[in-house]
Amino acid sequence: MTTLPHRALRALDQFNAAHPWDHNAHYHPWILRQLPERFDSALDVGSGSGDLARLLAGRAGTVHGIDSDPEITTQAQELTSQGTPATFTTADALTGIPADSYDVITCVAAIHHLPFTAALTVFRRHLAPGGTLVILGLSRPTTPGDYLLGAVASPLNAITGWLKNRGRTAPRPVAMTATTRPADMSFPDIVREAQAVLPGARLRRRLFWRYTLVWHHR
Repeated sequence: MTTLPHRALRALDQFNAAHPWDHNAHYHPWILRQLPERFDSALDVGSGSGDLARLLAGRAGTVHGIDSDPEITTQAQELTSQGTPATFTTADALTGIPADSYDVITCVAAIHHLPFTAALTVFRRHLAPGGTLVILGLSRPTTPGDYLLGAVASPLNAITGWLKNRGRTAPRPVAMTATTRPADMSFPDIVREAQAVLPGARLRRRLFWRYTLVWHHR
């Protein structure tokens, strides 16, 4: 009896590995809905393969993506068509932001790689008055609500992977090849620290092991 859960989890992991899909890209349409139809400048922190930055480029005058991984940054550059107003550089998110201010700052599945409060402070400093900050993050499950959402997400994750890949095995999307690490902050701690730096920020738990944060710089 004790080996059954382990075997079931291992089988589920193998199934998900054979039918991968990008949980972060799932939220890209939601992120775009939080933003104005047009804006001058955007910064995407932890831009990875550049998928979100290229979407932002459809609304922005200029988009700059930064990522600490030079290999995935090179891939982002190669995947971006000439003429797209999006550029990418390898840089540290706390010290390497290349301009003074941006109308939009996004950070998807990257802030848990950074000192949380320090990162929010840097983002706030670089967000122009009237600008919007949108974060899609990961947190460490600690509460009954976290575990309930995880339990709901597990079968939905497998079903979604099956449907998106039309029942066939598939390689991981390029965006999923970047280096990752697990989150170490709980959602309650994230809410407390975020509200201290960004008063009025809206935070919400989401499916597929994510949370969202939206803050408008008044």
